[in-house]
Amino acid sequence: MAIYESEHTKFMREWLEKHPKELDEQKKGRALWWDKPQDVATQKRYDESSVPVKAYYYDTHY
Repeated sequence: MAIYESEHTKFMREWLEKHPKELDEQKKGRALWWDKPQDVATQKRYDESSVPVKAYYYDTHY
């Protein structure tokens, strides 16, 4: 069974092989936007302080 690989995936794989320094830039960008340290106590406070959303948000009778 052949595994499908899109043209875009093939292009990116080849491009990254030719430009290996871009992997470092990719990791820096990910660290900037996504990889943040997690604090369990802060997350617990966020979870406890969340307010339930109404079934129909624009209903003014509740």
